Amino acid sequence: MWRYMGILSRASYVIRSKVNAVLNRAEDPHETLDYSYEQLRDELQDVKKGIADLTTQKKRLEIQKRRLEENVEKHNEQARQAVEQDRDDLARRALEKKKQKMNQIEDLETQIADLQGTQDNLVEKKNELQGRIQEFRTEKETMKARYEAAEASARVSEAMTGAGDEMENISRSIERAREETEDMEARAAAMDELEETGAFESALSTESDLDRELEEIRQTGEVEAELETLKSEAGVEGDGASDGGVSSSADADPEIEAELEDLKDDDE
Repeated sequence: MWRYMGILSRASYVIRSKVNAVLNRAEDPHETLDYSYEQLRDELQDVKKGIADLTTQKKRLEIQKRRLEENVEKHNEQARQAVEQDRDDLARRALEKKKQKMNQIEDLETQIADLQGTQDNLVEKKNELQGRIQEFRTEKETMKARYEAAEASARVSEAMTGAGDEMENISRSIERAREETEDMEARAAAMDELEETGAFESALSTESDLDRELEEIRQTGEVEAELETLKSEAGVEGDGASDGGVSSSADADPEIEAELEDLKDDDE
């Protein structure tokens, strides 16, 4: 009896210790909770097995009691028969055996009553343990669901934190790219402006100012020489000709006169 009571006490302690261990451990509770639940179920099976063994012993005592009761009835019949045959000695012996069997029956009844009380107590404890295990199962599933929710929330928070850092890096990269683009656009605009003003041509030219002036004088001399040649061919001398050096002969070509007038207008 005490062995089965010890099983119940140990099972109750196991429930408390398992729950406390789960609450105190900073680990994934899925495996731990499931393992603890299976351990408690094993403890419950041990309690049920103890109750079954106790019930079996009680049944054996009840069977033994019924056999003794049958012997009592048998010895009682033997005593009546002996009395009828005037055999008091045999009747006395039969009654003595009857008395022994009745004493044994009383002892068995006491044992059976004790076993029945222990069985009732174990069944009550078993039902209480079973209820606690069911509560633990509900709490286990609740804790697992809460852990999964907290784990998912932590993963989302970590992802958001990482995304925030990454977005900050991206923002800085975009800002740097914007600044570099604006610098390149400003440089391109400046280059276009310098090109339009002809700064590149003077900067790229290998001629000095003296070379350019000499070239201009040379070209001017060539123009003047060619002009004198044309005047000689036309019979005009020097710059003393009237009307800007144009011949006033009557036979001058009207088309030539018109072209000369156009040149004079362009110069003005």
